[in-house]
Amino acid sequence: MLRSPALLCLVVLAWTVPACAQTEIHRCIGANGSAVFTDQPCAALQATPVNPVVVPDRSAPLAAPPPVLCAASLGQLRKNVIDAFASRDANRMAGLMLWDGYGRGAAIADIRSLGDLMKQPLLDVDIPGDPVPADGGEPVPVMSSSSDPFAAAPAFPLPANNQLVLHITGNDGSGNPREIRFGIAHQAGCLWLRNVD
Repeated sequence: MLRSPALLCLVVLAWTVPACAQTEIHRCIGANGSAVFTDQPCAALQATPVNPVVVPDRSAPLAAPPPVLCAASLGQLRKNVIDAFASRDANRMAGLMLWDGYGRGAAIADIRSLGDLMKQPLLDVDIPGDPVPADGGEPVPVMSSSSDPFAAAPAFPLPANNQLVLHITGNDGSGNPREIRFGIAHQAGCLWLRNVD
């Protein structure tokens, strides 16, 4: 009877010893550029480690969170457009647009035209008929009659013509500014841009 527990202990011990005895394998690039696999640290062989251990710097400030592209007010929509032009980021501008109802070809063409548009200097962003108070602050929200946040009626006033107008320098060489108009749509609690045909 004593034999089987003793035999079992020997088998378990035989499995654990090799696992504990294994050393770490270091992957390095040698001085001649060839791969080197060794049980010694790469620095001992004057080699460069392939996957060096990176210790995070806890004293460095955390990166800012990515910008929220969903505009909840006209002022925020205007600021997001200005920020997209400042960074010359067509993808950021495309993130401000409502893309429902587009076919693949039309969406690709519009994204290409946004890329060309972002190369032009932005002079001004205008929202004709914007109900912003005279002091320049945000408009006071108008409470919607529906408690559904995805209701079609916006919870804040929209401009009379529902348009955002970009004033950019012309690319015809004359230096005359030109206007690009986008419609403003309200969907899912956010304001979005739409192409005006």
